[in-house]
Amino acid sequence: MNKPVELAITEDAAEGKINAQSMAAARALIGNKLRPEQYLRDASVDSLTIFCNGIGDLNPLYRDLEYSRWTRFGGLIGHPCFPWTHHWPGRSYWGLPGVHGFGVMIDCEYFRNVRPGDRINVWNRVIDIQEKPSKFSGTMAMQYLESTYTNQRDEILCRALGMTARHERKASRDTNKYKDVKTHTYTDDEIARIEEQVMSEPSRIRGAATRHFEDVSVGEKIDEIARGPLSMSDTMAFVIGSGRGAAHGALLRHAAKHPKHYVRNKLGQGVEYTGIGHHRENFAREVGVPGMYDYLPQRAAWFATAITNWMGDDAVLKRLRMEARMFNIQGDTTFIGGTIVKKYVKDRCALVDIEMKGVNQRGELSSPGFATVMLPSKDIRTKVPTDGTVVDLDLEPVR
Repeated sequence: MNKPVELAITEDAAEGKINAQSMAAARALIGNKLRPEQYLRDASVDSLTIFCNGIGDLNPLYRDLEYSRWTRFGGLIGHPCFPWTHHWPGRSYWGLPGVHGFGVMIDCEYFRNVRPGDRINVWNRVIDIQEKPSKFSGTMAMQYLESTYTNQRDEILCRALGMTARHERKASRDTNKYKDVKTHTYTDDEIARIEEQVMSEPSRIRGAATRHFEDVSVGEKIDEIARGPLSMSDTMAFVIGSGRGAAHGALLRHAAKHPKHYVRNKLGQGVEYTGIGHHRENFAREVGVPGMYDYLPQRAAWFATAITNWMGDDAVLKRLRMEARMFNIQGDTTFIGGTIVKKYVKDRCALVDIEMKGVNQRGELSSPGFATVMLPSKDIRTKVPTDGTVVDLDLEPVR
């Protein structure tokens, strides 16, 4: 008879420490390449569409085969954030065991589109780790990780710098910074306005109506989109769209290797990953958050949608940066818009910089951001952006 397997998984999450020893061990990894996670890697019509469903993107360029055949791409391309399905940028799976991680920033530069049939690879390089003061937990460790995404031809699709804030779980609970934050109660009129904005969004997708460089001005606003009120269906849809998840034997085998990354649900003894706070309120409170909350790349993908809706099929998203400065918890709505702050030409490419803002239903700036877009120009001396265009972002203003 086989001996019963005993898993060293407890009901309470591991309580790691940020101290000289743990920081030294984490710093020893700076400059190293890390083995990537093994999640969704193959781009197919189905996986590209399911990812769009997971972030609520309805742009036909990324999901409609017949529509996309009539664009300059001649076929379907992936949403700019699709490569992240293989590995969420900045994800904190290195160093500081038992210290909880929250993604706080993604800064991504784009080089090529994903197409059906592509196979995504990623390699991660540890950039830095710094100890910083925190109102949330007293002391935190900020980790910096660079992720380079390539296709099966070893061509770079995008490169992302991710930042993750690591907080001691007990310190976060004890500080209880968000104890007074409650789930928002909406009026009927507020819900009606949000739902009207969401339902009418497809009519405001620029699509085939080319937006030229000459037609935009500094100070011009991009169309605002709304995402929310955030529900468990939203967070679960993002996990599904990213190909995440394991159950039963697949889950237990991984938990046996990494027991500090898992807990037993106190109500039913089932094994859960310590990121379950994205979907379960009582565990979120154990790490100092007032309720279930969204994922950093999920929110960043919403920012990409706001930009791609505005720019049209003939433009190229060159850079996207998004910071999560506040938790986006269950019941919150994020209104995402932007303002053109600069337009210029570099290497004969026409570009605009857009200052982005994600504001919640309380009017708080929860997510500042930034984007650079290459637009087609009516001036024949400028290049029409194409697949594979690489532009140096040390850019100069138009004279």
